[in-house]
Amino acid sequence: MGLCAFYTPGDLPLASGETLRETAIGYQTFGQLNAARDNAVVIFSYYSGTHERYLPLIGAGKTLDPTHWFIVLVNKLGNGVSSSPSNSRLQPGAAFPSVTLVDNLRAQERLLFDHLAINHIALAYGWSMGAMQAWHLAVARPQQVRALLAVCGSARCWPNNQVFLEGVRAALRCDAQFADGHYVDPPLRGLAAFGRVYAGWAYSAAFFREARWRDLGFDSLEALLVDWERDHQALDANDLLCALHSWYHADVGVLANGDWRAALARIRARCIVMPCDSDRYFTVEEAALEVAELGQGELRTLVSPYGHCAGAPARFAAASAQIDSAMQALLNL
Repeated sequence: MGLCAFYTPGDLPLASGETLRETAIGYQTFGQLNAARDNAVVIFSYYSGTHERYLPLIGAGKTLDPTHWFIVLVNKLGNGVSSSPSNSRLQPGAAFPSVTLVDNLRAQERLLFDHLAINHIALAYGWSMGAMQAWHLAVARPQQVRALLAVCGSARCWPNNQVFLEGVRAALRCDAQFADGHYVDPPLRGLAAFGRVYAGWAYSAAFFREARWRDLGFDSLEALLVDWERDHQALDANDLLCALHSWYHADVGVLANGDWRAALARIRARCIVMPCDSDRYFTVEEAALEVAELGQGELRTLVSPYGHCAGAPARFAAASAQIDSAMQALLNL
């Protein structure tokens, strides 16, 4: 694990009425906050990732240069770094309460604006579930978030996306070893099924039709699927389902009496929204519906055969260059 610090706000009241005990938010910073406290770039972890996955974007001479920006990488609840079923002392495993992105938001606001004493955020950015968190922050803090870059991630979880999540969740829970979260040994068959089902959604039809898995170093489609199985077998099942719950129930409308359109209308940030044209669950059509509600919103579609994975940080050169260009535009570089 990288040089991760922890902010510990104590017990966190949750939207469900439960309380998350001894909350800890893992984060890593680069650079220094300037005198005006307005040069912060905040980046949020995605579904199965941690802050470390964004490290390749940061460095001297890059768009995210720590000599210019105070960069904050934030781990969401349930990702195995911040408070999660796998690391909670008082509420481990199935005893861990259900958390939402609004619960994450409340802890993140305290980290950013109280603990780190940021006044204004120059850019809130994330891919996938990271983008969903950035959307929430832009709605909650319209006067303090100046720019938003949402890559392959929506402001709410649309029904098609929820159907996808129901499928992978069912695949995992079908393993008897899972035991409704009370497992002693990892439910490896369920985790493998989760990964194999997920792979079919992560890329595009063109990716499979054109055997683009070769681009990733695999010699067969089966080798790709086995890699997805093994990757997910290394994760904690309760952590996966905890974060999946937050994703499934994500909706910025919660911040505006249930009205997602009104929530998006609150945003004052300059926004670039970057769906991928072949993403199977964060779709271009639904991104366009959200952009239409923004005061300063631009839709920039990534054209790529790599589906949802096209937006992953530093994974595919052509898509990464487009994302970096959008980041430069929003940071006025």
